[in-house]
Amino acid sequence: MNVNLAQIIEGHPADSTALISRGRITTYGALRDQVALARGALSELGVGKGDVVVLLCGNSRYFVVAYLAALGLGAVACPLNPTSPAPEIEKELSVVRPRAVVIEPAAFDMWRRIDASVAGAIGAVIATEGHSLDGAHTFEELPGTAPVPIVEVDPSHHAVYMFTSGTAGSPKAAILTHGNLSANIDQTNTVDRIRPSDVVFGVLPIYHIFGLNVVIGLTLAVGGSVVLVQRFDPVSAMETIAERAVTVMPGAPSMWIALAQLDHPSRDSFAGVRLALSGASRLPVTTAQSMKDRFGLEIREGYGLTEASPVVTNSIGTEWLPGSVGTPVKDLELRVVDEDGEDVLVGDTGEIWVRGPNVFIGYLDDPEATARVLTADGWLRTGDIGVIDDDGHLFIVDRAKDLVIVSGFNVFPAEVEGVINTHPDVLESSVIGTAHPHTGESVRAYVVTRPGVHLDEDALIDHCRSRLARYKCPTKVLFVEALPRNLIGKVTRYALR
Repeated sequence: MNVNLAQIIEGHPADSTALISRGRITTYGALRDQVALARGALSELGVGKGDVVVLLCGNSRYFVVAYLAALGLGAVACPLNPTSPAPEIEKELSVVRPRAVVIEPAAFDMWRRIDASVAGAIGAVIATEGHSLDGAHTFEELPGTAPVPIVEVDPSHHAVYMFTSGTAGSPKAAILTHGNLSANIDQTNTVDRIRPSDVVFGVLPIYHIFGLNVVIGLTLAVGGSVVLVQRFDPVSAMETIAERAVTVMPGAPSMWIALAQLDHPSRDSFAGVRLALSGASRLPVTTAQSMKDRFGLEIREGYGLTEASPVVTNSIGTEWLPGSVGTPVKDLELRVVDEDGEDVLVGDTGEIWVRGPNVFIGYLDDPEATARVLTADGWLRTGDIGVIDDDGHLFIVDRAKDLVIVSGFNVFPAEVEGVINTHPDVLESSVIGTAHPHTGESVRAYVVTRPGVHLDEDALIDHCRSRLARYKCPTKVLFVEALPRNLIGKVTRYALR
């Protein structure tokens, strides 16, 4: 069977609203025309089946058009965080080796810092607007190109390369196929989910898998509307909810924490929101209960990960149970196992394993990392620790032991430590996550300096910010004489915690 995920926008009424971005409405008819023309433009620039198109864009119409255009050609879309510093982007580009890059103005300065040898290997650079990048094409030029039809691809054809620290250590590109992403849309598109009449609040970054395949993929597949929001601000969010009659609000816990702390004008502030969703990391029970008590809003928490495209469980359509991430989506097997891979008893904790059509096929060019998380018979070892109650509800107890999740984004300590250790005054370091009231967790670094030197905390944080995305950088640095170690000399992060 041949499929192409780009077909999710086909068949909906031409005059129905698909996107609202910067106050501009794009109907499904207009979106289909724009995507067809963009396919033609990418094709003329040499992009074809199997080529990689990197997207360095935030939540905008340009991202959606370029994403669907790349998929429609059979190319592989690779969304990257446009706020990341040049060294991090260079590493990611070297892994996926793109044929083209689509870039927004906010990332122009970063792009100018990309090593010339890396940038020179890319066939085409397309600026979404403006023309201040030397040698770049502009998105405004694309409508003059003849449209190109969607190509058919096999379900196993690569659709997206999504970087994740995930369950396998340092950031790697997870391979998500057309079949994986389509399956997860189908798995989550059941009763009481997103409807064609819904207006979805699109503040989750769509270069993140939750935003990409739930906010964009699922909403467009059912014919709903997405209000694309570039940056979250609780006050303006409330204005948007009222102005655009938002009915569905997916968000990370940091969004709900901020909204719960805001002084809203009345209990009716969320009266039009019929579905409130939380994912990417654990939602504090106190926040869920506060939103319920103050506004009558039941936030439905779910669980997922990039390698599962991403939704594994959700709590929609079940009894509201704060703290639970719900039950598995359809056509997905879920087990909680002990260290030997044997199922634990109901009520006992263990590692969560999942298997289904939404589970990824591996990490790009990294069979060893793939083998660590995928069993021979297709089970994904999530690295997350959970427990299932007598009614089948899943609760997340812990997660991959070293992973830090900041506002829903994965941070692997080894990557941060590697950057800290490049500072000439640092002897060694260890990084952990600590609880944070707004972002869920924040990054804390313990640092041993070289003998006889004084290193300023702010200087070390600035050193990290020039090399890592901001959410990966330590918010606190503690200088210590030595790091705790076990008998074989390995640093014990649990002792730091």
